[in-house]
Amino acid sequence: MTKRYFIVGVALALGFTSCKNDNGTQIEEYVESIPVVIEPIMKYGFDLNKFEIIADTVENGATFNDLIISHIVEGQSAYLTANRLNEIYDLRRIQAGKPFKILKRKDSLGTPEVFIYEPTKLDYLVVNFNDTIAAYRDKHPISFKRKTASGIINSTLSEAMADEGLGLTAIYELSDIYRWSIDFFKLQKGDRFKMIYKERYINDSIYAGIEAIEAAVFETDDTPFYAFDYLTDSITGMSDYYDDNGKTLRSFFLKAPVNYSRISSRFTKRRFHPVQKRWKAHKGTDYAAGYGTPIVATANGTVTKSGYTGGNGNYVKIKHSGTYSTQYLHMTKRKVKVGQRVKQGQIIGTVGSTGLATGPHVCYRFWVNGRQVDPYKQNLPSAEPLPKAKMKEYLHFVAPLKEEIDRLPFKESDPII
Repeated sequence: MTKRYFIVGVALALGFTSCKNDNGTQIEEYVESIPVVIEPIMKYGFDLNKFEIIADTVENGATFNDLIISHIVEGQSAYLTANRLNEIYDLRRIQAGKPFKILKRKDSLGTPEVFIYEPTKLDYLVVNFNDTIAAYRDKHPISFKRKTASGIINSTLSEAMADEGLGLTAIYELSDIYRWSIDFFKLQKGDRFKMIYKERYINDSIYAGIEAIEAAVFETDDTPFYAFDYLTDSITGMSDYYDDNGKTLRSFFLKAPVNYSRISSRFTKRRFHPVQKRWKAHKGTDYAAGYGTPIVATANGTVTKSGYTGGNGNYVKIKHSGTYSTQYLHMTKRKVKVGQRVKQGQIIGTVGSTGLATGPHVCYRFWVNGRQVDPYKQNLPSAEPLPKAKMKEYLHFVAPLKEEIDRLPFKESDPII
């Protein structure tokens, strides 16, 4: 339903007043007017006080012409306006449910002056109905709020963070930081974390996710793992996470090819195969996950195989160096081709149950010098360390952050009822 509203300011003015003196004689007294300044309400680059505002959302099947045709007045052209807007945004991409506004002059005709469409919470498109019909795109202002949080593991990391009111963005950010150094499949009850982070807000009011985690410490098996976000290149704006001694948290390989799943079967020389119904070696690690869960490359490399076999189903194999290769089986879809270069963390397929599989999972296989091995038993190489020339600067940078996060208390264990 279209909403039509005015933003109205109120001004007070005082003039002559009348009263009687002690003798009962009528006298008049002048009181100076005190004007009230109406503060402008600035949004989309306009003072909304100056307009009548038509606010609505796009209906199913509606075109740009449908949105404005009932509002334009003589001398304005929906066709020319659409052509100008189409120069900066494909009008075929206008979606049902997205908000739009028409700002009308407060004149006798209610002449449209501005059309605004918001494809995302952050972005908006503007068409100004002036002589040249100017069209442009812009973004709402972003502000940041610095916050702290702590939690304790009773079942999974995602549940622990949800208990503290932290959304999926925070969960992904924290797990991303530690995905090289902490095995989230081996978390124990009582493991805990705390962090200092910044949240993004659009127009100071609309939550837009986590901007960055400045500092974190994850304590598992009574061992603290610190992480500090440090700007490594001021020109490109690249940053990375290092511990309290300046050691990178990244390694050559990720701990696993999927997030938020469980190990359903480990590497073993003897396992009863659930499909073939016989004992045989299982030279991979199975991660159970829902259909369509993204599967990522655990390290940079080149795709050497991307195909289908009766046993493997849809699978991808990647060569990372002359020493290491990895393979990912039973996908629903493959998203890379042979010869393609992939980066660590890049999605290469999605979880399925193709080939010899009884349920959705990815079988992750690992080769060292052409021999299949258990990746959990390998002493795998680390990523590039922090340059020595930056170490003094880094330690000076993290000292106050470490002091701050150390003062932040861990959440205590929930009492036993």
